[in-house]
Amino acid sequence: MKKIMLITLILLFSITVVFAQGAKEAQGDKSLENVVSKGKFVLGLDDSFPPMGYRDENNEIVGFDIDLAKEVTSRMGVELVLQPIDWNAKEQELNTGKIDCIWNGFTITDERKENMNFTEAYVNNAQVAVVKEGSPVKTLGDLKGKKVGLQAGSSAAEAINSNEAFAASLKQVVEVKDNLTALMDLEIGGVDAVVLDLFVANDNIKRSGKGFRIIEEPLSSEKYGIGFRKNDSALRNEVQKTLEAMAKDGTMAKISTAWFGGDITIIGK
Repeated sequence: MKKIMLITLILLFSITVVFAQGAKEAQGDKSLENVVSKGKFVLGLDDSFPPMGYRDENNEIVGFDIDLAKEVTSRMGVELVLQPIDWNAKEQELNTGKIDCIWNGFTITDERKENMNFTEAYVNNAQVAVVKEGSPVKTLGDLKGKKVGLQAGSSAAEAINSNEAFAASLKQVVEVKDNLTALMDLEIGGVDAVVLDLFVANDNIKRSGKGFRIIEEPLSSEKYGIGFRKNDSALRNEVQKTLEAMAKDGTMAKISTAWFGGDITIIGK
């Protein structure tokens, strides 16, 4: 009997410690409180990533993700501050407190989830290869022995490296600062193909009118989310809750339709 009581007391003590620790951690999370108190929500982005976030002809940062963020921060009652960052140093920018989140066509990966606190995915995406219109390359297999360009620090590199046979077949992978530079290299013949996000590829071909073509076979499928510091659950949860409300009342679909001609979002579906 005494043994049973002792075990029960140990279990109760353990549960109490766990709940106390959880409460302590929750109490220590000031992420939402800090944003609300300063009245500003600093969004880190690559400002050359159309149509998610980029500079227009007036040098204003616009895009699908930007419009989503404006609505979210409006509902939160804080000012949206757009902070362009070096995409190759995005996690450092986040962890040093220079920005409150990374939100700009940001692919959710297992590696990134180990270091960040992501929202649920809000759109599906894919990594694809783009070639010149007259290129003999029709499939990914045709890129054997070819030079492929991509943006440094992007999920394009992960898509290539996760396919070992494909990566090994390439002559060279050329990393540059951004996708637009990579596509310029493709145009002048510096590389044979560029691997990038499907949204960006479609947008560039549509708006530039250049003779590029997307290889139908994707390298990988992926999803976009919003990345926060690992312990910033309060801020992450508030943004997630707001996105869900926007999906429910049709605002998210309206913003998506304005940019893509239809609702591509997946929250609540």
